[in-house]
Amino acid sequence: MAPLLHTHQIHPRATLNRLHFLLYSLSLLLLLHHHTTTPSSVLLLLADIILAFMWLLSQGFRWRPIRRWEFPELLTKVIASKDFPALDVFICTADPYKEPPVGVASTALSALAFDYPSDRLSVYVSDDGGSDLTLFAFFEAAKFARYWLPFCRENAVMERSPEAYFQSGGCDGEAEEMKVMFESLKERVNCAMEKGYVTLNLVNSPEEKEIFKTWKNFTHKDHPSVIQVLLESKKDKDITGHPLPNLIYISREKRLASPHNFKAGALNALLRVSEAMTNAPLILTLDCDMCSNDPKAPQRALCYFLDKDFSPNLSFVQFPQRYIGLNKNDIYGGEFRRIFILGEQGLDGLQGANYAGTGCFFSRRSLYSPPPVAMPSSDEFKVQSYLLSSELILLKAHEAASSEYEHGRKEWGSQIGFRYGSLVEDYYTGFRLHCQGWRSVFCNPDRPAFLGEAPKSLIDAVSQSKRWFVGVYQVCFSRYCPLLYGSRKISLLAGFCYMYYALWGCWCIPLTIYGLLPQLALFYGKSLFPKASDPWFFLYAYIFLSTYVQDLIEFMEVGGLIWRWWSEQRMWLIKGITSSTFGTLDFILSQIGCSAPGFNLTSKVQKEEENKLYENGKFFFNTSSPFFVSMGTIAIVNVVSIIFGFIKVVRRVGGLNEMLIQLFLSGYIVTNSWPVYEAMFTRKDGGKMPESVTKASILLSSILLCLGNFYFT
Repeated sequence: MAPLLHTHQIHPRATLNRLHFLLYSLSLLLLLHHHTTTPSSVLLLLADIILAFMWLLSQGFRWRPIRRWEFPELLTKVIASKDFPALDVFICTADPYKEPPVGVASTALSALAFDYPSDRLSVYVSDDGGSDLTLFAFFEAAKFARYWLPFCRENAVMERSPEAYFQSGGCDGEAEEMKVMFESLKERVNCAMEKGYVTLNLVNSPEEKEIFKTWKNFTHKDHPSVIQVLLESKKDKDITGHPLPNLIYISREKRLASPHNFKAGALNALLRVSEAMTNAPLILTLDCDMCSNDPKAPQRALCYFLDKDFSPNLSFVQFPQRYIGLNKNDIYGGEFRRIFILGEQGLDGLQGANYAGTGCFFSRRSLYSPPPVAMPSSDEFKVQSYLLSSELILLKAHEAASSEYEHGRKEWGSQIGFRYGSLVEDYYTGFRLHCQGWRSVFCNPDRPAFLGEAPKSLIDAVSQSKRWFVGVYQVCFSRYCPLLYGSRKISLLAGFCYMYYALWGCWCIPLTIYGLLPQLALFYGKSLFPKASDPWFFLYAYIFLSTYVQDLIEFMEVGGLIWRWWSEQRMWLIKGITSSTFGTLDFILSQIGCSAPGFNLTSKVQKEEENKLYENGKFFFNTSSPFFVSMGTIAIVNVVSIIFGFIKVVRRVGGLNEMLIQLFLSGYIVTNSWPVYEAMFTRKDGGKMPESVTKASILLSSILLCLGNFYFT
């Protein structure tokens, strides 16, 4: 009898979630009934309908969350380690100035250092920026790998990204020698970065000199394909004589007349090139800053892929995104525990976790055809016998990386590979694979398998979310609408989950209404909610408190801290009035032909002053952005309303009883907006709000307060 490689359990909170669903549903029905039987604002009714609908969609995540455990130590009883299926690792980068090449190289080195048979491991790096700086960094990384891999193996190093390992400190003896070598690598790459190109005096071998001589004729939007085999397992060995894994650099061909389909296009080029070169049955996709933190992570994925009863319908195994370098309270909500842990656990109990874009092991066959397709047998796991650097193989690889390859092959990006049509290709690809009948698994071990860098800039955090909102709208209003198409192809609850993400951008409507309307009414002394003495008051109190208490319990149950929960809910409010609003406007404009959504990279570069403020828990607002104008406007309206409203309440008999809910709402938003007030009026450091943004916010809030006179009097 084959050993048990994995097991799972329905989460104990599922029963409580269903009980809460029943009570909360009755509460919402009563709330809507109250709206229809008493004089009420149409805008508040609209806000409550949207909030109720989004809550209903979110219940798919809570209906059947599951937890899983793997037993990788039993794998060798099923298959010898030397017979593990081959693994191709895909790493994408696109701009050396936003995604520093040394960091990308560290990610690749951490993957090269997996505890995995070296003749069955290949790392492919896609450079969509077509930069000689990135290629130079990888030439240097390939040389460093000859020393780094045996060092990790002999010292049982867990953090196999050299950048992360040396930042953790404690280097002495051999580790100190490795650090000196890595610092030399960084110095050479940074020297090239400062010049903006690779000078020939930085290059040692004649072969490398010839490669970089041709680069001066390239631009990042118009260049031929570049494929460079930097390490080849059949030829290259480390300093101990152990074979090295394959390392291949790829910059696909780009022409101004050919669409390139952003990251999905880069991944599909990697899919085709790797098929021509190594054709491993398993694929791991990694963001360029998402380093391996557990060298045995592939074995955890194999616990599922090598289960013959489980694998025929299994497309991918998704690990959670975890982050390093977050400050104490995670002020920008960079952990994303709701999405990457709670959301994935909930989906895993339905059709399977969604693809999160990184830390995901795919069955190659699932990207080409519908299920069921079993994993190849151990006899099919044989390593290719040819040299990757042979002329014939490189010719096939260049053809696969051609900008014209997909001309006439319409199935690419629609039925084959990573899907086109959305800026969030990960969400869309996972959804479409599930609609085809594939399932997936969420693997969440105690030790994070991968660690990345979350945005440490407020403008980066909200800009990233804006791109996500536009991307999910593109899926929502396509023929593959999750509620209409997904509910039929997967299940109703899974369709609810995907639709919840697809309508993320709609948060701007209820949050803007609740952020302005009750406050303007408070300013003019008009009550919009039941009195504190009215029994209906307790309905509002129950809905608000039960929502937040459930959210807090779930957040802390998956390892969150209470102050980080507060930061994350504050960022939800901030993104709701910034990223959500402008993402919705961008999408509407693109649909009427006024603009086209673009793929903007999140910068991985840390600016010294901004980073220092972040470490001290201070927001950085020193950017003239419409995002901050909307934040400042709502913050000012709320603080003015609570001051004038409180004065009116004190002067009027029974005023507190009448206005308690509106005072509470204003106080709640004022509390969340405290960093905005500091940045506008008290801070003197480099992170304060630009004067132009403060003036624009004061002007807009004044206009809104004046307009309220026409609405409420």
